[in-house]
Amino acid sequence: MTVTQGLQKAEITTAPRKPRPRREGFSVLQFALLLLFCVYSLLPLWWVITTMTKDNTQLYATFGLWFSSPSHFVDNLRTLFTRDDGIFLRWMLNSIIYAGASAVGSMLFAAMGGYAFSKFNFRGRDPLFSAILATIMVPSTALALPIFLLMQNIGLINTYWAVILPGLVNPFGLYLMRLFWDAGFPSELMEAARIDGASENKIFWQLGLPLVSGGLVTVALFSFVGAWNNFFLPLVVVNKDTLFPLTLGLSVWNQTSVSSGQDPIYTVIVLGALISILPLIIAFLSLGRYWQGGLASGAVKG
Repeated sequence: MTVTQGLQKAEITTAPRKPRPRREGFSVLQFALLLLFCVYSLLPLWWVITTMTKDNTQLYATFGLWFSSPSHFVDNLRTLFTRDDGIFLRWMLNSIIYAGASAVGSMLFAAMGGYAFSKFNFRGRDPLFSAILATIMVPSTALALPIFLLMQNIGLINTYWAVILPGLVNPFGLYLMRLFWDAGFPSELMEAARIDGASENKIFWQLGLPLVSGGLVTVALFSFVGAWNNFFLPLVVVNKDTLFPLTLGLSVWNQTSVSSGQDPIYTVIVLGALISILPLIIAFLSLGRYWQGGLASGAVKG
């Protein structure tokens, strides 16, 4: 064997092996872990659904993950909508007002603020934007007392505005909208509109906002969910039961039924909690394609 043949043979024997193609799909272990996670996530919701068909005596005496009787569901539903002169419907209306006003207001303010930070270069822009983002780190409980004193000084305690006005400030929404403006509305398009004689208001309302509609829906939906689930702020600034949202009203029902020596109404409260999440489910299902696309487009800065 010549030297050349020996080198060729050595190259063939020492050539790296091609990596085996990765098998597509889930393995048995991955599928089992995913199934376990799904069951763990949906188990509380299933418990709530089955609890609606029970009374208080069956809540702990029977197996908690299965249905009991349709008649108990009808009784719980009747009690929910007739207790305290049907105040549950008033609480639902209050939650819709609080969440809807906060969602629309915070969406508009975040859109205008994000547009200013994205398209205008003014003195102190970056430090001011960093300071606004820093407020995200402040817990909401730390702001409860200052908000209460502020609302008390301007005479808005026990009014709708005491809950709505603090919800209009959304620093994270401002951050998201700046990303959406950077990615979805090129500065060249704005300059071209100015050359054509378009006013700043027309550029913002008629040209810019339609291009960032996904971001608007995303911010509005997040603000709606946050305001709908808000509990601590109404607890601080509202003490009239006719102004309670669902979160606070159901909690007060639970406390008063126990402290007054009456029979607890746990199953009624669970039914009310389930009904209270229906608007959130409807909002996510109806607006899902908008906010998912908005998150994808705003994730990369243009």
